[in-house]
Amino acid sequence: MSADDSTTDPATTGDIGDLPQHVAMIMDGNGRWAKQRGLTRSEGHREGAKAVRMAVTKSRELGIRHLTLYAFSSQNWSRPKAEVDSLFSLLVEFCENEKQLMIDKGIRLNLIGDRDPLPLVARAAVKAVEAATRRNRDMVLHVAVNYGGREELVRAARRIAEDVARGVLSPADVDERAIESRLWTAGVPDPDLIIRTSGELRVSNFLLWQLAYAEMYVDECLWPDFDWPRYELALRSYTRRERRFGGVG
Repeated sequence: MSADDSTTDPATTGDIGDLPQHVAMIMDGNGRWAKQRGLTRSEGHREGAKAVRMAVTKSRELGIRHLTLYAFSSQNWSRPKAEVDSLFSLLVEFCENEKQLMIDKGIRLNLIGDRDPLPLVARAAVKAVEAATRRNRDMVLHVAVNYGGREELVRAARRIAEDVARGVLSPADVDERAIESRLWTAGVPDPDLIIRTSGELRVSNFLLWQLAYAEMYVDECLWPDFDWPRYELALRSYTRRERRFGGVG
């Protein structure tokens, strides 16, 4: 379902309905948004940070327990160095500027992905906010950085193989739970709703295991233009769907 397919005018207030407990977002279109305006890609990412703040604050207000944002994929290292450096600078700024908000609002920060290759200053900034918010229980903000779904599954398979080789795990005991417990998202409920901006109809190596039964919503807008009315339309679309998980409705 696309936002542009809906004829419903989103209300600014009022009950939306039975909301998802975990929303995942592919924040696509910062570069194209900037190009359309004669700006640099880095300026597009900076503008997109405003939509991030909206998504976080609105999710918290609505009582959504988990929000996962796809911030930097394992494949994004191939982008120009200036753009990559800008993205990590924005991550540091986000940690510094939003730390107090997360503390005040009971939001816990959790980075998922391989953090070892990240610049030291970015790793330190994330670690500081994770430590400061570790006791928060109202919402968890999962930020996927240097993350790839295939890479995550390879990592889990390697850890299972190592445990089998050491005699810690029997091959007969390798089941869904064994895999899930070795993912970066171990202990996190699967997303109920995945939202992608920019109109692209693909998941881009994002949460390949976890999205098995997620409801998909595609918005034609570019990420910097993703505002609260558009987010509300996505949530309202979700509440109108019947989730059968492979069963019969």
